[in-house]
Amino acid sequence: MLLRSTLIYGPAILFTRISALLLLVVVTRLINQEEYGLLTLVVTVGEMTDAAVTNWLRIALLRLGGKGDISRGSLVLAGKVMFCTTMLALVIAATASAFVVPGRWIEFSVAVCTYLVVSTIGRFALTVLQMQQRHSTYSLLECLRGVLQLAFPIIAIEIFPKSFLVVSLGSSAGMLAAGVIAFAVASRQVSEGPARFTAHELFALGIPLVAVALVGFGMNSSERLFLNAFHDAAAVAIFAAAYVLARQPIDIVGHAINVGTFPEVMSRFDEEGAAASGELLSQVMALMMQLCLPVAAILIALSGEITQLLLPQSYHGRTGLLFPAIAFAVVCANLTSVVYAAVIHAHKRPWLLIAATLVGSVGTITLSVVLIPQLAELGAAIALAGGSLMAFVACAVISERLTHIPVPWRDIALSLATALVTGVATWLAASLFRGLPVLVPLTMGGAAGAVMLLLMTSLFRPTAVRKFSSTVRRHIGAVRG
Repeated sequence: MLLRSTLIYGPAILFTRISALLLLVVVTRLINQEEYGLLTLVVTVGEMTDAAVTNWLRIALLRLGGKGDISRGSLVLAGKVMFCTTMLALVIAATASAFVVPGRWIEFSVAVCTYLVVSTIGRFALTVLQMQQRHSTYSLLECLRGVLQLAFPIIAIEIFPKSFLVVSLGSSAGMLAAGVIAFAVASRQVSEGPARFTAHELFALGIPLVAVALVGFGMNSSERLFLNAFHDAAAVAIFAAAYVLARQPIDIVGHAINVGTFPEVMSRFDEEGAAASGELLSQVMALMMQLCLPVAAILIALSGEITQLLLPQSYHGRTGLLFPAIAFAVVCANLTSVVYAAVIHAHKRPWLLIAATLVGSVGTITLSVVLIPQLAELGAAIALAGGSLMAFVACAVISERLTHIPVPWRDIALSLATALVTGVATWLAASLFRGLPVLVPLTMGGAAGAVMLLLMTSLFRPTAVRKFSSTVRRHIGAVRG
């Protein structure tokens, strides 16, 4: 089931992340570092505001709205709440913009507010598809979003002045188009009927999530705000570019697992009990380690080549040391949200996440204040890693008091060994060809890492390899048929 979910959602998530990566490659060459830094801050403020005021609705709907047959009353009630919270988010975002970028407040607030509106529409529509268990449709529409969010900003920047506002509005236009289409598709299979939950139940579950997001401001992207305050938007651009490159491959795996397994974990908890959901989450943890750690090792080994190939000259030599810290932070964040936070959501006690998130926020803010003034981008990466680790430990301790998740120590050890050998093989192969055009060591290193990963996986997990191969063959056969 876990592998099937990953295979279904993986291509869409991969496509959207590749789209974001390509946009990074193009935009960093079309606008200067300061403009790209401001673009990054738009996303940062938008995501922080969205997480605090509107994003909670997705989790609440998945937990209360059921799956399969979705009633119109449930969506109408959720839609009213979404509208009110989005209006509140716009006020907060406009106010925050005046403090973050006071010199260009109007442009910045327009970009952030537009981002908030279109992301809310798109997420609501995709959540309905997820509740309806229309996985293939969800995947297809995410691919469409990836295409539009890549094409629209590039078209816009070729027509209008080269600024962060043009790129941001172009990206928002692509997101809006995909969201409207997704909403039209999802609404066709909504049944008549009253809401399956009350507004009180919705807010009872949602308000703690809002509180979690508020205390999570320090851990989620605050290091970029400190970079902008202590240095400038150009420093934010360096960190943000490295973050995208180091994060995306790991996040693709984690998000693909999470999208498919979160509804299943909730269903398993309700139907079979806490112990059954704990066993499932143990399998999720093992799968994440098997897939994420080797990917992180390859990224770290090839960080120099990746930067040289994908980013302009002004970014070179300033991102390599950031990769290990960012990769570590992303792995911790995925384990926290996908595994241990799922336990807390299953028990409908989201307020417990406040403590874990607060620990991470305090850690990130403290480390940011201490490290960023002297170490700039590297200090931001270390602060992010430290805060993510502290949040992970705190969330694990809290969730274990609710439901025990057997830690798959053997799988983790094998994954660490596989990652170490894969990373070393990648680095050695790339080193042999350094001095040649950057694509050569990147290709040879990546190929060596992939081969070593396959060999180590076949050695340690032959049964899993056979199951994976048979699953892939079935999907290929179904496509051909």
